[in-house]
Amino acid sequence: MTPNLTRTLILAFLAFAAPLQASAQETPWRHALSLMGDVKYPAGFKHFSYVNPNAPKGGLLRLGQDGNFDSFNHIITRGSAAAGITNLYDTLMTASLDEVATEYGLIAESVRYPADYSSVTYKLRANARWHDGKPITPEDVIWTLEMLKEHSPTQRFYYSHVVKAEKTGEREVTFTFDKPGNRELPQIVGQIAPMPKHWWTGKDSNGKERSIANGTLEPPLGSSAYKIKSFIAGRTVVYERVKDYWAASLPVKVGTDNFDEIRYEYFRDDSAELIAFKADEYDFRVENVAKNWATAYDIPAVTDKRLLLEAFPDRARGVMQAFIFNLRREKFSDPRVRLALNYAMNFENMNKNFFFGQYQRVNSYFSGTELSFSGLPEGKELEILETVRGKVPAEVFTTVYKNPVYDTQDSVRANLREAARLFREAGYEVKGGKLVNAKTGEPFTIEFIIASPSFDRVILFYGEDLKRLGIQFTIRQIDVSQYQNRVRSRDFDAFVGGWGQSLSPGNEQRNYFGTESSDRQGSQNYPGIKNAAVDTLIDRVVFAKDRAELIAATRALDRVLMWNHYVVPMWSIGVSRVARWDRFGKPDKLPDYSIGFPDIWWFDKDRAAKVGSQK
Repeated sequence: MTPNLTRTLILAFLAFAAPLQASAQETPWRHALSLMGDVKYPAGFKHFSYVNPNAPKGGLLRLGQDGNFDSFNHIITRGSAAAGITNLYDTLMTASLDEVATEYGLIAESVRYPADYSSVTYKLRANARWHDGKPITPEDVIWTLEMLKEHSPTQRFYYSHVVKAEKTGEREVTFTFDKPGNRELPQIVGQIAPMPKHWWTGKDSNGKERSIANGTLEPPLGSSAYKIKSFIAGRTVVYERVKDYWAASLPVKVGTDNFDEIRYEYFRDDSAELIAFKADEYDFRVENVAKNWATAYDIPAVTDKRLLLEAFPDRARGVMQAFIFNLRREKFSDPRVRLALNYAMNFENMNKNFFFGQYQRVNSYFSGTELSFSGLPEGKELEILETVRGKVPAEVFTTVYKNPVYDTQDSVRANLREAARLFREAGYEVKGGKLVNAKTGEPFTIEFIIASPSFDRVILFYGEDLKRLGIQFTIRQIDVSQYQNRVRSRDFDAFVGGWGQSLSPGNEQRNYFGTESSDRQGSQNYPGIKNAAVDTLIDRVVFAKDRAELIAATRALDRVLMWNHYVVPMWSIGVSRVARWDRFGKPDKLPDYSIGFPDIWWFDKDRAAKVGSQK
């Protein structure tokens, strides 16, 4: 190459590179982020439209919890962190409750990222403060991310695509990602709740060095509207509102954080918790048991409207609740076995006898949303599925998924016959009334672990049909901590669990269903799914370029998950059933995607006076 040609090419490259560098530096700062396009609230907005900006401050809110707690350190997996402990820390951004996948600045006053989503930079507010008055710094943010990735397997996975975090200005921190194109990553980073590095690396009142790697019952230093006032280990924790809270006048905080105190009371189990609630020992309860909703609240307090029952529509999430079987155990590894277990569940009879007809059978991992598949695949969804044809069940393309239905006596017999046939195909036979492995003679057994007696009767009912197939089953009720540890360590045959899904799925799907999370303790890939086609479809969800592609990719993923029969789907209702003592006020119009409790509710003195004083 001649010197003149070399010089010409260098000049041409510099002329091309300079605008790129300038463009990256001039990427505009934003006050909000959304995966849905434009945001609802412009820069300089006064408050969210769904709050009461004049909501009174004061009063006590009492909430109930199962089990116990032994730590105020929420990032480690050992032990049980106290309820509400994460609310001590503000996040970089905070979600709007009347928009999908949209966040506005809280600790961060603004955010920017390049067009290829390869990084994101947050500028912290100059007045953001810890409760001791010291500023929240980029160093706090960077240290928090490092600690999350070091001590929490779930968070390590969640933030695995963040390869570098560095201070790039006096109040700026920049996160660099492992590859471009992941539209959700800037918002995921915005969910970080910084912790005070100077407190966690300092010494306690006895001169002992603190460690973020260990549990602690020393009340931590926070940054939010609340701090710990008092506690009784394992039984009660009380949070009090911070009078000089640094962010109280921010648009995203106006009309929120209205209670002077929030108290969590712990009870042995849900049955004890329900009895305590009806005795007015706490104020607000989300009722998840259909029988309770139908029969347990026939008490004078409901008749005279001191205790209110109300169902709020769930518009913000899909849900898959299911019997989850451990695919890591050979007996559950065959999809024919799992399908047979589905054929053995008589949902219709359960719904009639136990649930007062309140539920519908779940047939999607995104049930109740536009993300749920329907009919046969077509259009963009079919195009995406074609990329994994041959790696997924053929029925994905030819048959609409439906759960077995028990609506007649003939269907009862037919479903159990089909379950028996599937077990025979999978290598099992009945000997002496017991289902056994035809080669080894090992009996097919299932141990269901539960932490609450509320599912006991459901499993017993399901078990009657399991016994007809020759399956031996047991139910083991254990305390909450042991239950959590067994699920985390994959020490189970089966349990009742599930996944809540947002209207904008993304990177969390890897934690739910991806191969790399299947053997990682603490992940939410409870069954142990390892499927290359599922991984491919998750990537299509994560790297979708627009809403239409996201919907198509999610429906494709949903369809493939269902046809692999990873779980035995249970049921859902599409509303949140809430019982509450009538001591509280709320905005006239609640936000579209949440009831906003307790953030935008408040203590109403007049209502409370009619109900009676709190214990």
